[in-house]
Amino acid sequence: QVQLVESGGGLVQAGDSLRLSCAASGRTFGSYTMGWFRQVPGKAREFVATIDRGGFSRSYVNSVKGRFTISRDNNKNTMTLQMNSLKPDDTAVYYCAAAQVFTTSASQYNYWGQGTQVTVSS
Repeated sequence: QVQLVESGGGLVQAGDSLRLSCAASGRTFGSYTMGWFRQVPGKAREFVATIDRGGFSRSYVNSVKGRFTISRDNNKNTMTLQMNSLKPDDTAVYYCAAAQVFTTSASQYNYWGQGTQVTVSS
């Protein structure tokens, strides 16, 4: 089992940057695909980015390509999401999640953090 804790959210202005972190417990962090999702009230949870177990393959939703970068450090059991050139549309609660397969589908992620709020003002 994996427990996930996000940090790094906050209130920023459009064009600013934020770095989200996800700390994982357990000895098996390196065996999971890790992903970031986001959700706004009244909407479904949206895939943002994912990285495979070894950090070799990544996938992003089109709206963040070129602005967000996902990375992981298996030695430290951490994953990060560097978010640059933030836009008001990026405002959401951001969740990190762990899956046993490389996937962009939220339904295939087994473990979830509690989320961290990101608010981008115009």
